[in-house]
Amino acid sequence: MTILNRVSPKPLLRAEHQSYVSGDGGPLRHRNSPGPSQKPRDKAKVEVGVQVATRWVIAKIRKRTFFSLSELNAAICDCVEQINNRVTRHLGTSRRSLFEQVERSALKSLPTTEYVFAYWKQCRAGIDYHVEIDKHYYSVPYTLMRQELWASYTASTVEVFHRGKRVAAHRRGPPNRGHTTVPEHMPSSHRRYADWTLPRIMREAGEIGPNAAALVEVILREKRHPEQGFRSCRGIVNLVGRFPRERVEAACERALAIGTRSFSSVKSILDTKLDRKRPEKAAEEPAIVHDNIRGPTFYH
Repeated sequence: MTILNRVSPKPLLRAEHQSYVSGDGGPLRHRNSPGPSQKPRDKAKVEVGVQVATRWVIAKIRKRTFFSLSELNAAICDCVEQINNRVTRHLGTSRRSLFEQVERSALKSLPTTEYVFAYWKQCRAGIDYHVEIDKHYYSVPYTLMRQELWASYTASTVEVFHRGKRVAAHRRGPPNRGHTTVPEHMPSSHRRYADWTLPRIMREAGEIGPNAAALVEVILREKRHPEQGFRSCRGIVNLVGRFPRERVEAACERALAIGTRSFSSVKSILDTKLDRKRPEKAAEEPAIVHDNIRGPTFYH
């Protein structure tokens, strides 16, 4: 859909359409704007253009037979030339003359690069100054934490804008919940928003239990930048608002036992009530006793 709201007097357009028709950076031209609903007079010139093409092209060649597409295109070009060179009564001149006198000098050169379609998404930067685009996280300047942003992304690039100004550009990453971080976007002292500091996260995880504290510590240690683990750690700490503290602690214990390191895994354990089941411990001896099974002592 090109139009998001057809009821308002001025139609609200999708960002993709706005970006396409104003690719030169200028405002959206009226000729490219969809007409408001129930306002046929706003589209009068478009309807007249259709009428001219119908009378001077379709009607003129309707009884001719063409045996190739190129032959048909050549006939249409001849009709269009006649339309442009014909002197109209209400203007006293031809469309060709008006184009040469008025419009040609106002034309801009075509873009030097080919247009690439981009999707647009409104998003908000988290306390780790990253935005999520298609299951991947991209950094923005840390001063934009919690700010509403617009992201434009193609098959190979991601651009982030704040109030119409581009603030970040990245190569498109795979949808693996990974992070793409520009070092310049990180604060020198890693200041956190709203007092969500590393000691606070560790303190609140410790209040849940030792397993929660251990899981949070592992998540932060395994990240290249500890701030990239804030989103998962904060989500784990906030689970105590939905589940009993004992269950969250048990879920963290199970997550450590099975080797998962994410908020979504802990939440899945709680949702499926697996926290109430103890993970089975690996047997110390081989499950099958046989002469051909040497065991670890054979190599020492």
